[in-house]
Amino acid sequence: MSWVLKGPAQRFEPREWFAGPEVVELALAGDVGAVRYVDPRPLVCTVPRLAMRSGPDAAAEAVSELLFGERFDIVDVKQGFALGRSRHDRYIGWVRFDALALASAEDGVLHHVVARRAPLFAAASIKAPVVAELPFGARLAGRLDGNFLAVEGGGHVHRRHLADGPRDRFAAAALFAGAPYLWGGRSPDGVDCSGLVQQALAVEGIALRRDTDLQREQGEAVKFAAREAGDLVFWPGHVGLLVDGDRLCHANAHWMKVVTEPLADVTARAGAEPEVRRFT
Repeated sequence: MSWVLKGPAQRFEPREWFAGPEVVELALAGDVGAVRYVDPRPLVCTVPRLAMRSGPDAAAEAVSELLFGERFDIVDVKQGFALGRSRHDRYIGWVRFDALALASAEDGVLHHVVARRAPLFAAASIKAPVVAELPFGARLAGRLDGNFLAVEGGGHVHRRHLADGPRDRFAAAALFAGAPYLWGGRSPDGVDCSGLVQQALAVEGIALRRDTDLQREQGEAVKFAAREAGDLVFWPGHVGLLVDGDRLCHANAHWMKVVTEPLADVTARAGAEPEVRRFT
């Protein structure tokens, strides 16, 4: 089989597309020339939190994070690490291959963890041993039986940790209060600035991209004087959520945790004018 290139080469964001030089995904056939095209293979994260790294090495810089049950489409395996793309935000990185498993035939998400942290019990009892703790946002498939979800792959989660969770971005962000700052993190066990707002807006069905510069390409630009609660405020390399006109909730390396503080204080430290964007 062969393909004909459609015209001048387009620029495909390398953090979101496998566009070469070593790996070109099949979806780009006709747009990007390659000797061989790869069709990503769907797998799923089987551990509570899994660092996505810049290279196939445990010492490589973290670039993002997978949570339990999130899909990850891989194109290569090297040195015990898989190169792939997270299904929820299309972000590319390397993860430990042994922490992945084949995805089930069911592609939809059946349940989300809505507690800050949910115990995964060995049996359907609150007195059973806890085999893991699943973070807010973890995605679970399984069968509800009484008060517990029998999780596909093993373990049980109480249904209270899967329902009646935050329904807006403010309540979701509040679950991260005091969470340690962690570059690449996306959970209350450790989170960075773009990971926090991504998770907060996700409860409203808003899919943010992973990095701040990519997120700034989304939403609607708003004049600073017209800002309101719920808007995202950006500086170069940083973002936070306005909880009212003058206070910002954000994960930051100054306090090394998630805090809510005066917007003016953040702007003074940033040394740059903020940009406001609205997401509805």
